[in-house]
Amino acid sequence: MARKEYSFYPGCSSERKASASNYMVSVESMCKTLDVKLNEIPDWNCCGASIGYAEGGELPRHIMNARNIAISEKENPGQDIVATCAACWLGTKETQERITHSGELLADVNEILKEAGLKYEGKQPVRHMVEVLIEDLGYDELAKPVKKPLEGIKIAGYVGCQTNRPFGVLGESFENPKYLDKLTETMGATALDKYEEKVTCCGGALAFSEPDKSYVQIKKIIESAYDHGADMIVTPCPVCQMNVEVYQGQINKKFGTKFNIPVMYYSQLMTVAYGGSAKEAGLDGNIIRATKLEEIAAKK
Repeated sequence: MARKEYSFYPGCSSERKASASNYMVSVESMCKTLDVKLNEIPDWNCCGASIGYAEGGELPRHIMNARNIAISEKENPGQDIVATCAACWLGTKETQERITHSGELLADVNEILKEAGLKYEGKQPVRHMVEVLIEDLGYDELAKPVKKPLEGIKIAGYVGCQTNRPFGVLGESFENPKYLDKLTETMGATALDKYEEKVTCCGGALAFSEPDKSYVQIKKIIESAYDHGADMIVTPCPVCQMNVEVYQGQINKKFGTKFNIPVMYYSQLMTVAYGGSAKEAGLDGNIIRATKLEEIAAKK
């Protein structure tokens, strides 16, 4: 029996061959080391994310998230719901909060879910994976499996906005959250605590609709990391990871910069520090290679 079990909501971006599939690879490796079992919610659906806010009103979006929660309550009773994607976590948690404070919304949700043989109760907490790591296991336990400390690697911990507001990690500052810094330091890396863009928005879906505005935001995030001597940027959010990594070429062309900095997930760092291979850490799924992590992963 695993040390901890959770009802797992993967989200669309973590699907095999999707944009954050390497995130899922590293999470699975990390959880195996930590003896954490993720029980996938059967037949889960998209949380709605960006398109869920357009035209159709709020009820369809809340129904999508409530359906996932209702299935989880039915299939994985008594387990906290955990998401690795910041957007999935935020959307699901928001739905739970809204339903908790609105009897009318609860009635509407259950009237619709009844057609699918489901009932929403909202008894399972909705949490992000980093919450689970920090609050359920703690830094001391997370440090125990470290076999290859990430010594000499300087990290700009980019938290972003979705895992920070309005809910965030318990006890953390909204303006200057420290959990990502502490997590990377637990793996033996050096966290750049004066990195001032850690909660700046990357623009999210604005990168598709109004890229020039998003590029300005992303440039700030990357430039600050360079200014502080970072070897790589680390984030808990798939959208942040994608935007900050993928658009470096376009930003270089637009602003005349020469950015080429790896943008990694915390779970990739943890997998390498725990002795995992580059493949187990999903390093082959990054566009900009993290050569320093690859070198550590290759050590015998």
